[in-house]
Amino acid sequence: MQAKDSNPPDGGYGWVVVVAAFMVMGLTAAVLKTFGLFFVEIQQHFDELASTTSWITSVTIAIFHLGAPVASSLCVRYTHRAVVITGGLLAFSGMALGFLGLNMVWMYATTGFLQGLGISFSWTPAISIVSHYFSKKRALANAIASAGECAFAFTFGPFFQWLISQYGWKGALLIIGGIQLNICVCGILMRPLASSCLLEASHSEIETPPGNGASRIDKEDKSPVTHKAFNWMLVRQPEFVLYAIFGILAAMSFFVPPLFLVPLSYSLGIDESWTASLLSILAVVDFAGRLLCGWYANLHVTKTVHLLTMTITLISTSLMLLPLANNYLSLAIFTGFYGFFFGTTVAVHITVLADVVGMPDFDSALGLFMLIRSTGGFVGPPLAGVIVDMAGDYRAGFYMAGATLVLSAGFLVTLDQLQQRRERGSQTNTKPEQSTLPYPSLHLLKLQ
Repeated sequence: MQAKDSNPPDGGYGWVVVVAAFMVMGLTAAVLKTFGLFFVEIQQHFDELASTTSWITSVTIAIFHLGAPVASSLCVRYTHRAVVITGGLLAFSGMALGFLGLNMVWMYATTGFLQGLGISFSWTPAISIVSHYFSKKRALANAIASAGECAFAFTFGPFFQWLISQYGWKGALLIIGGIQLNICVCGILMRPLASSCLLEASHSEIETPPGNGASRIDKEDKSPVTHKAFNWMLVRQPEFVLYAIFGILAAMSFFVPPLFLVPLSYSLGIDESWTASLLSILAVVDFAGRLLCGWYANLHVTKTVHLLTMTITLISTSLMLLPLANNYLSLAIFTGFYGFFFGTTVAVHITVLADVVGMPDFDSALGLFMLIRSTGGFVGPPLAGVIVDMAGDYRAGFYMAGATLVLSAGFLVTLDQLQQRRERGSQTNTKPEQSTLPYPSLHLLKLQ
């Protein structure tokens, strides 16, 4: 009997899992995005340099990426539900202990390390289990789930500011930690598909004749659900390596525009209140881009890797054009284009990863991809900063990001060519043998 992982329900309870993942994205990635609101408060409280305080966010981002393979391996060993619940408890602990605010090292260990580990243990399995529940509608499901990051980020900004003004930064951390406990509730809703597979396996064991016991065991061994080892050997697969290199180059670019958008706006003489609205525009169009791209990908009109290549090309184009802006209106328009195409990319890139490695190895691939991609996130902003310093103009950072994305698109094209070549090769090998009879009429007589 076929395991459900190889034939996902593509709906039903899967939509409950999508809603739960939507909430997890908001309670993890959106919190990380808006944590900068605490920056000045913490810096003034401890009377530290900006570079010293910024290490809190740096530690969180680093642990978020480095913890992904650990989270994926735990998903393979146990269940996605258990790992998400653990992540929720870790995220709460990081914020609740950060409430004590003993010293800067304490903040690194709590709101840095524990919070980062909690985000990693929640985000990674939440994204993964959505892909397990969906096949034909996987792109749409992933897009809806990832949109939680945008929806929550849009509301968390003013909400966090209000919390800080009412309860101080320490009280705000404690309240946010309590809110993050809802990750555990979302984790409980993430019912593992393996449970239904085990029921099917036991059912087939009862119905299968004794003589076919060996074949039944073989089938169970081949089931994706019984695959209980983290596959580190993915790094030897050319397709995965090409996609991982794309991830590194893309991450080098994606962290740059949010870093230099506000300084570029100030350099153009745009008022501070108008500059803040650019971030809201980013969040709204990002949200729209994810949903629209997920809907389009669900139509299966365009191959997902082709769609991703297209969105990456459009992002790079918008980044190259953005520095040409000379007033608020033009800057807002180009920012909107960048945010929209960024959303389309985020909506589909996890689906492409699933297509590249297949679902049996998807959990392992997601963890490895996050780990490898983190190098781009660490290298990109400092490299862009050096280029900006050398050029003496914030526009240089956007040109660097656009050029890097163009290079990353080249690896997607190479990946697609390799996949097509292998598909043609497999089709050639599976063609039925032609008849050796000299005349077609004799062949027909033989069939009759």
